[in-house]
Amino acid sequence: MAERPDEEDAGARKRLRKGRAKADEAALAAFDLRPDPADPRLTERIAGVDQDGVPVETAVVVERPLTLFLNGQEIVTMMTIGDYPDYLALGYLLNQNMLQPDDVIEGVEFDEELDVVVVRTERETDYEEKLKKKVRTSGCAQGTVFGDLMEKFETVSLPKDAVLKTSWLASLSKKINAVPSLYLEAGAIHGCVLCQGDRPLVYMEDVGRHNAVDKIAGYMLLHNVAPDDKMFYTTGRLTSEMVIKTVQMGIPILVSRSGFTAWGVELARQAGLTLVGRAKGKRFVALAGEERLIFDHDPEGLEDEDPRHQRKGGRANDAA
Repeated sequence: MAERPDEEDAGARKRLRKGRAKADEAALAAFDLRPDPADPRLTERIAGVDQDGVPVETAVVVERPLTLFLNGQEIVTMMTIGDYPDYLALGYLLNQNMLQPDDVIEGVEFDEELDVVVVRTERETDYEEKLKKKVRTSGCAQGTVFGDLMEKFETVSLPKDAVLKTSWLASLSKKINAVPSLYLEAGAIHGCVLCQGDRPLVYMEDVGRHNAVDKIAGYMLLHNVAPDDKMFYTTGRLTSEMVIKTVQMGIPILVSRSGFTAWGVELARQAGLTLVGRAKGKRFVALAGEERLIFDHDPEGLEDEDPRHQRKGGRANDAA
């Protein structure tokens, strides 16, 4: 007996849901580490009213201070969502040139009650003079780059044999935007992803994009992740700070859903970094390191990004 049209429609919808569920599971499995929007420490529900005066309750991101010590010296107090304080601490010190490549890390201690993280090294450290020379950057949440940061930047040599297939960009965008995240749960947050080919490996979020970058740098240090064949993906603007940190991490390719600053482009060209912005679906613009691009697909064969998956930085403006 043939199925009736309404039964056929119900069966098709059921098969579609199963297909989407399998696709979501495959996307989640691709990540070695990703956000956990269900973590009760990271968001809270707050009551208010909407534009019509109707009572509403919405999820908001929790922001808390984290004070970082290097051995016995207080270095900085950062505003962060508070997950992965060990990665954040190590990545911050690496990107501020306070940890050296040959430093022996004796331990990373986190006190949740005091909101303090202490990094202990075998080498004695004293950065009193260095701390006096910090320069504030355009990064949100008071990102800082120290005055002598460019000394290391100018000596980094990025691998020239790294490549970026244009087919990877649309694939990565789809996988990253569809995965459960704090952004989709509550907004008001930045995301950064370490990728290899078209696979997203480590996805970090925080109230400041520089914090998300530093968490990935710390993860790479603790897990001995080589940067040569990796790509860095961010939802935020391609500023000088983003370029400097990506170069210092030794990653040859930086991709963003958002736009550029002129100094960011200048520094990327100086360092030989491939810089790709406004990467939304099948569209992108490359302003540095174009020689690494491999145009392996026909853009006309790809669909534009689904509006349901558009994030901040993926819409008409480049604010992030």
